[in-house]
Amino acid sequence: MKITDITLDRLRLELDPPLRAAWDPEPRRHFDATIVRVHTDDGVTGIGSGDTMDGFDAFKNLFLGEDPLDIVRHVKAIETANFHGGSYWPLEVALWDIIGKVAGLPVATLFGNAARALPAYASFAELKSPEERVETALRARAAGFRAGKIRIDRDRVSEGIAAVAAVREALGDEFEIMVDLNQSWRMAGDTADASDLVKTSKIVRQLAELDVFWVEEPLPYSDVDGFRRLRADNPGVRIAAGEMHHSVPELLRYLEQDVLDVYQMDVVLAVGMHRARTLAELAHLKHRQFTPHSWTNGIGVLANLHVSAGVGGGPFFEFPYDPPGWTPERRDFMLSEPVMINNRGELEVPQRPGLGVELDEEAVERWRIE
Repeated sequence: MKITDITLDRLRLELDPPLRAAWDPEPRRHFDATIVRVHTDDGVTGIGSGDTMDGFDAFKNLFLGEDPLDIVRHVKAIETANFHGGSYWPLEVALWDIIGKVAGLPVATLFGNAARALPAYASFAELKSPEERVETALRARAAGFRAGKIRIDRDRVSEGIAAVAAVREALGDEFEIMVDLNQSWRMAGDTADASDLVKTSKIVRQLAELDVFWVEEPLPYSDVDGFRRLRADNPGVRIAAGEMHHSVPELLRYLEQDVLDVYQMDVVLAVGMHRARTLAELAHLKHRQFTPHSWTNGIGVLANLHVSAGVGGGPFFEFPYDPPGWTPERRDFMLSEPVMINNRGELEVPQRPGLGVELDEEAVERWRIE
């Protein structure tokens, strides 16, 4: 089997009204998606998505004519291309989709088959008042979620903590609450300084009193000593990070120095599926948790799910959800059906060969911009 072509469909869904994500300096006026298709001479096509794939045409020749099943070779080639260009992990997703289809198995089975489903937590995106956040959390619980993640803006800390307190009071101790401080990396154009260790320590102490399950991305990735200090000073709350950490050697350093309780490497946006599996297994051997960031479209969500379920990630899986603005239907506008949780609040691994992705070709054609 040989790779005969790699094609990209760039899609854009316009949003009205625009959405304000907690981590974005500007309102989001559209959802973008790039669909990667890897075509083979045997007629098997793999599908991936998650990052923009900008500049990939310059590296396409590295993969044409190669056997799509040679995944270790392709991971190494993607890493060399990433060094000189963008982030091309959606290509690896499409290759694993081919491997699963050829094997006749879900990709999660190839990665270990530790779980058929994972409990999902509602990953809230927008900044809302305490009253609005309680309403959204109640809606999430009614939909089946047993946990939710609230983002706190660095310039509106008091309001964010008040929202966490309001949700804890309204939903009780059985609903787990995660908190994301969004301080480890920056969106393009966001040049503001991150919260320093002193300020962050005060925030974490207040959140610990509210019995949050973890505090996510509290400091810049480079502040390894700060992460360790937060863990040591707050033994009653887990510290989570790594969602967009692209350096595998640096993540190995985190593991060696026991920096985090929860490792969150996104398999589409950060380190790829093959490398994430290795890092996740190492984290488990140290009795630490792996639960990847999955804030992409449904294809990226499924790629993260297959790895996480394959290696036994958890105890929760991130599910972007913050209606009425952030819904599965909007997020997955290119799919025949949106990726959804079941009535037990779990995200099930599709049992079809590969990733289980089914594109809506009419939607792809309708929203294509290139």
